[in-house]
Amino acid sequence: MRADKVYLVGFMGAGKTSLARELGRRLGWPVEDVDDRIEAREGRSISQIFAQSGEMHFRMTERLVVRELLPQRHVVVATGGGTFADPDNRAAIMADGAVIWLDVPFQVLLDRIPLDGSRPLAPNRTQMEQLYLLRLPSYAQAHLRLDGTRQAVGELADAIIEWLGA
Repeated sequence: MRADKVYLVGFMGAGKTSLARELGRRLGWPVEDVDDRIEAREGRSISQIFAQSGEMHFRMTERLVVRELLPQRHVVVATGGGTFADPDNRAAIMADGAVIWLDVPFQVLLDRIPLDGSRPLAPNRTQMEQLYLLRLPSYAQAHLRLDGTRQAVGELADAIIEWLGA
């Protein structure tokens, strides 16, 4: 697939940010992280945004950030875990570039996601699993699915570059 923009989607802890950095380095493209842009825009951490303003405010800001990124070309975008679950974001992202789902089983994610409050939707494991299952059908709409547990970041980047024909 030829594309001048790559979006990485998947659940929190899947490794989207690490893969985005490696892929951007190899392609010579800048990397944008949706969550980082939200924090910069708001001047506070995601956990603070959730605690002080709520998830609805966070999602509204997330939609604005996605729209701001649409004009950029030759860029790798690491989305937040819920970005692609929003139907408006998903439609915009699918039409804008190559969308790659970094698929990691829930049990593996449990080992990766800390319970330190840095992930506002992660403190309750039962609710987190329900959220994971709820988001899977959205992630499955990506153009490409990669198994994020079987390969190192460099191998995943290689697979994406080969798929892109870059």
